Amino acid sequence: MKITRISAYRVELPLREGSYKWSGGKSVSVFDSTVVGVETDTGLVGYGEVCPLGPFYLPAYAEGVRAGLREIGPHLIGFDPRELVKLNQRMDAALQGHPYVKSGIDIACWDILGKATGLPVCVLMGGRFGERIRLYRAISQESPEAMAKKVAGYRAEGYTRFQLKVGGDPDTDIERIQAVRSMLLPTDRLVADANTGWTQHEALRVARAVRDIDVYLEQPCLSYFECLAVRRHTDHPFVLDENVDSLDMLLRARADSAMDVVNLKISKFGGLTKTKQARDLCVSMGIAMTLEDSWGGDITTAAIAHLAHSTPEEFRFTSTDFNSYVTVSTAAGAPQRENGFMAASPLPGLGIEPRMSVLGKRAVEIT
Repeated sequence: MKITRISAYRVELPLREGSYKWSGGKSVSVFDSTVVGVETDTGLVGYGEVCPLGPFYLPAYAEGVRAGLREIGPHLIGFDPRELVKLNQRMDAALQGHPYVKSGIDIACWDILGKATGLPVCVLMGGRFGERIRLYRAISQESPEAMAKKVAGYRAEGYTRFQLKVGGDPDTDIERIQAVRSMLLPTDRLVADANTGWTQHEALRVARAVRDIDVYLEQPCLSYFECLAVRRHTDHPFVLDENVDSLDMLLRARADSAMDVVNLKISKFGGLTKTKQARDLCVSMGIAMTLEDSWGGDITTAAIAHLAHSTPEEFRFTSTDFNSYVTVSTAAGAPQRENGFMAASPLPGLGIEPRMSVLGKRAVEIT
């Protein structure tokens, strides 16, 4: 089997709630997503998706995905898409860094491998653990009252995990945490995610103010050293996200006891192949994970579902269903939220079929 064509499609994904806001005044209302198609000489076609959270979150931006595909695509024509480790080595040799560029191709090749073997991706990645995947809901940064009201609404829909966007004014953030936690059950989980937005002294001040509240603290500061200092001065469960983008950083954070939970984003690592390596390492070290991506629609949600469903349940802290946040459906067969849970498709590959009428014309074509 050989790759004969790589295509990319640009799709706009408007948000149902109008906008998504987080630390530092950052916000997005329409996401620029790239759907990648990998065609083979057997007629099998696989699909992946890459959707950065704007150009100001991680070192990734939407047009960079498509520009990067033009760089690495010619090096992959004629290559066997089922040889995933070799494929990743080829991509790394063709383009240093830029893991998010490679993510869509890697996901698409897992889709092809599943279709070629007649197996779902989650089975190929280790097996299907449990019947469903627990989801969290991200709560865009607003006033404490507005955020508490949204949490109440989503809780009524079956969610029991909430990721509160903080990282703004510390006094307001303290109120946000207090307001939301007061309306949750003891069995619900609340994560205060600062997305690197606090300075070290602000993070410590918030942590002390909510000392008696059941809340996880996620990525309070920009640098790893600042986060580690906060971690060492609080007994709240601690989550790292933006700082952990490689196996080296994962091992370093584990050696420093820098986190209790780690957030693994597929495109941050460069696709399912390398995220699986990080996931398996976390399982061996006993670290719980949030398994997700930066953003996306139906195809990203399908990839998240297969990664999460192939992870032992005791290490799955939570995941998310990005396709429920947006108004455009790009693929049939994608996982759908039901009472705060979703499940990976039992069909071969990712189990999705792109809506070509939605994808439109190719933005990139490499043959």
